[in-house]
Amino acid sequence: MSRSLRRLRLAAVLLALPVLATMACAGPDPDQAAGPAPASAAGAKVNTSPEQNRVRAEKVEEIAAQVPQSIRDRGTLVVGTTGSGNPPLSFRADDDTTVIGVEPDIAQLVADVLGLRLELQPTSWENLFLAVESGQYDVGFSNITVTEERKDKYDFATYRVDTVAFEGRVGGKVQKIEKPSDVAGLTIGVGPGTNQEQILVRWDEQNRAAGLPPVNIQYYQNQGDFYLALESGRLDLYFGPNPTASYHVATGGKTTIVGTVNGGGEVQADIAAMTKKNNQFVGALSAALNEVITDGKYKEVLDRWNLTAEAVPTSQINPPGLPRQPAG
Repeated sequence: MSRSLRRLRLAAVLLALPVLATMACAGPDPDQAAGPAPASAAGAKVNTSPEQNRVRAEKVEEIAAQVPQSIRDRGTLVVGTTGSGNPPLSFRADDDTTVIGVEPDIAQLVADVLGLRLELQPTSWENLFLAVESGQYDVGFSNITVTEERKDKYDFATYRVDTVAFEGRVGGKVQKIEKPSDVAGLTIGVGPGTNQEQILVRWDEQNRAAGLPPVNIQYYQNQGDFYLALESGRLDLYFGPNPTASYHVATGGKTTIVGTVNGGGEVQADIAAMTKKNNQFVGALSAALNEVITDGKYKEVLDRWNLTAEAVPTSQINPPGLPRQPAG
């Protein structure tokens, strides 16, 4: 990468730092965060009312018996979730109060299998980790990516593939993105400082080394700006978190997903329920998730939020996470 190109990208990142700081505190994992969804996103295809009629599961006695006695005695599953993030993850319903989304729905299934009443606790991103570590919350469901660093303090039970998506216009010139060479010469919008930016930069460097045209990477202040640029033709593609892209496709009707990539790029990344390390609870969480995966309730939840592409065949306990970041 040329020195001038590095300076331009650094400038774009610095300009966006205030926005990124806000996003990291209220929404999905900061390495995938996007700005607020457009106001028009609440379309008829997705129920965003407080009356969710969530998919429910039955208690499974042998799995419920694995729950730590203190939680069984209390009778509730206290779940931390950001609650003010981007649809369809964990966000506020039309009443601006009720927390809804795929994260609360999966938490509900787990609570049902464990024979516990779900108690959702909306909180900030930073407090979510502190409250799980202290034991204030039994578990966190909030689009949390498994990382090696986080595994020092927490145990994880996976339930979705961490995925990022290329979103293009319906009928646009780009129909499919499957490999790095497919992005050569395109104008693509991406959030600075995100995993998807890192993936795109690596692909661009690989293409340049092979003599292919460079990617014209564009940065904007928020997700709404990306979509305006996409719809006007100033962008060929927007490369962002798959959940928010899927939601926008389902509710907007003007765009389509033309390709997906694991959020870790060349390294597998997974979304997981997070509980305090060594509190003897992760086994029950994983067993409950595997129960609803097997009986089809899990698929029903992913279907209603247009996230079937992120399904996992089984829940794994503490799989390899994203690598530790180098010191300094």
